[in-house]
Amino acid sequence: MTTTITPIAIVTGGSRGLGKSTALHLAAQGTDIILTYRSQAAEAQAVVAQIEALGRRAVALPLDVAVSARFADFAAQVKAALATTWQRDRFNFLVNNAGHGAYASLMDTTEAQFDALFNVHLKGVFFLTQKLLPLMADGGRIVNISSGLTRFALPGYAAYAAMKGAVEVMTRYMAKELGARGIAVNTLAPGAIETDFGGGTVRDNPEVNGFIAAQTALGRVGLPDDIGGAIATLLSPGNGWVTAQRIEASGGMFI
Repeated sequence: MTTTITPIAIVTGGSRGLGKSTALHLAAQGTDIILTYRSQAAEAQAVVAQIEALGRRAVALPLDVAVSARFADFAAQVKAALATTWQRDRFNFLVNNAGHGAYASLMDTTEAQFDALFNVHLKGVFFLTQKLLPLMADGGRIVNISSGLTRFALPGYAAYAAMKGAVEVMTRYMAKELGARGIAVNTLAPGAIETDFGGGTVRDNPEVNGFIAAQTALGRVGLPDDIGGAIATLLSPGNGWVTAQRIEASGGMFI
């Protein structure tokens, strides 16, 4: 009789938005979750409760992806959580989702804005992955979140899109270097989504929402579940042979 081991996923920024949707979709397909939050502990615990209601186990850990000096401590917390909650020493999936936006023209972007984007979206993803890889099982998978803005250009997002473009290159290098361990690494690039990201403009501004919907093949703006479902599908058992790819989930925005 073969015993199937439940996979464990780490989802950064899992207390809200796309990360929350990803965690819930993964739980629904049989994955246990370690989710991170920066400051919203109550929201994170509410997601843990939702995951547990689906019959899965979950732990919420604090993490500021902008502060790489604390990543070793975070890895130690992950190791302890694996031992305490699962009696295991390895996790299987990493979804590098945590992030924030910044809207400013090329001329108006400040160094502080640029550095904040760099620390979270590029440096943070690089070094957090580095610190967690010793705890990842061989044959695991990594999904890095990018953006449709690396394919099409909208004024005001130069710095943000530049970081995400770098993430896409980094993903291919990760796939190459980690292939020997059987670890698949891919990029998931959302289009415009109705969340509180960037102040909730896409969700709350009817003009912006209508403009994007009119430029999208499927005729509407994306929802968090569109992305959470896509990431969960990418991490499903049948997709293990997909690696080093940029997969856009935008409903056909600006095609």
